[in-house]
Amino acid sequence: MEQEFEIEVLVAGPEHEKYVDTILETIADAAKVRGTGIAKRTHEYLAKKMLEAKAVIALTKEGRFAGFSYIETWENQQYVTTSGLIVHPDFRGHHVAKRIKDMTFTLARTRWPHAKIFSLTSGAAVMAMNTALGYQPVTFADLTDDEAFWKGCEGCCNVDVLHRTDRKYCICTAMLYDPTEHLPAKISDEVLARIRQIDGKENM
Repeated sequence: MEQEFEIEVLVAGPEHEKYVDTILETIADAAKVRGTGIAKRTHEYLAKKMLEAKAVIALTKEGRFAGFSYIETWENQQYVTTSGLIVHPDFRGHHVAKRIKDMTFTLARTRWPHAKIFSLTSGAAVMAMNTALGYQPVTFADLTDDEAFWKGCEGCCNVDVLHRTDRKYCICTAMLYDPTEHLPAKISDEVLARIRQIDGKENM
């Protein structure tokens, strides 16, 4: 009989930095198993995402790490991407990925309601979730021109394909969401207050 887990999906904060090394190990292990590329991130990078309320984490009620994803913004917040979606092997098959995707999507739409949200993925499951949220397949030319974003692809084992095609296409599929009013998850009032405080500091 399959074990049932009580898992909470929430916007990460500084108190969750203790999970960063486990997150990085889980991402690296998944990339090896799939044999596909993934942008490499540092401990400091993910910790900063948590501090800025730009990350979502899934935890069991006992505090075990179950999954993670983070958000990046580009071109003065005209473009947003939800990245690094990972579910720990012990918790796959429990719809954790969809819950994380719904929360990162809701967080992005709440904070940057007019931004275009895009995704680069080689995973069929992520493509299916993107489609359900209203993403459409697009060409790479429809994505951000921000060099900082494309620099993130340099850690991928397939980056030579991106270079050879002059950044016209790669192994990943590009998908884009143009804003609508549909929000599949709820951000708590506490987190919204923290976001307003963070955004206020960034605009000072």
